[in-house]
Amino acid sequence: MAKKRPQTKAGKTGQAQVTSGEIPVVGAREPCPCGSGRRYKACHGRTASHAVTELVQRPFEGLTGECDWVALRELVPAATVPLTLKDGLPEGVPSVTLATVLPMAWPALRRDDGSVLLALQNDSTSGDLARDLADTLQRALVAEPGTPVPGRRVPAEGPRLQDLLDADAEFAPEVHSGFEFWIPQSSDGADPEVAASLERANAAAIPTVKLTGVDSAYWCETPDKNHLRWVMPYPEEKLLDALARLQAAGGTSIGEETRLVGSFRAHGLMVPVWDLPTSMTAEECEKPAAEFAERLAAALASDAPLTAEERRARGGLTNRQVTLS
Repeated sequence: MAKKRPQTKAGKTGQAQVTSGEIPVVGAREPCPCGSGRRYKACHGRTASHAVTELVQRPFEGLTGECDWVALRELVPAATVPLTLKDGLPEGVPSVTLATVLPMAWPALRRDDGSVLLALQNDSTSGDLARDLADTLQRALVAEPGTPVPGRRVPAEGPRLQDLLDADAEFAPEVHSGFEFWIPQSSDGADPEVAASLERANAAAIPTVKLTGVDSAYWCETPDKNHLRWVMPYPEEKLLDALARLQAAGGTSIGEETRLVGSFRAHGLMVPVWDLPTSMTAEECEKPAAEFAERLAAALASDAPLTAEERRARGGLTNRQVTLS
């Protein structure tokens, strides 16, 4: 066996030692910029790796409208929601608005008038989406007006959205047909890059409507068939049991020629999905969706053991689950 090489002492690597501030990210096998003499992966890279691997399964838990946060993150192309900060708006910031996505995938934007747009559909670097968004929001509040906020590796010990937002404030998404909300009404025109990004985003957006009679259910239109995607707050095992009871009894339909085809698993919540005929509009979903919600509530209240037929139905539902996050 080859002899184990002695560890290089700090200060003898020929590299300037970083004694304060944020440690830059380098390759896993490169010397750590802190000057310890160890490889980055065995020094400060260990903390960064630990932060990434500790994924928070329900990052929006505790926020008002958790189910709608999940829907806007994973299912809805274009939507905005006014946000209320726990400590009020800083001077010079007239409003803070959550947006599904921003031009050029900016994490946030401080507009010329000082208002802030915070994008929800961006990558997570810390493993905790609520922490990433809080970091971006804090930087947006102090950014120069008229500038986007870039992404960065988020400190593992920073605040979360739950620490910054008013827990009692309403969370009321407004779904848009396109991304024209990127451009303020007072603006004379969009930057060419923004205009090109807007055109691409509008071309790719799937028409989506939020139902009004039930919580967190979204109708969408695709070329082959329409769908209803409904984010539900119930524990997964309990919800699977309830859906299995309804499936076995023929009670999962939300109208003629509709079918419960499976579910997504997203940010710790289940999202049952129905296929709808192309002729079925969002408005026509309202009444049968409300009726289904009543049947589901009754099924959720049952503690009786599943029958053999219900167990088979549950197995089918489980096999048709897709994990988004």
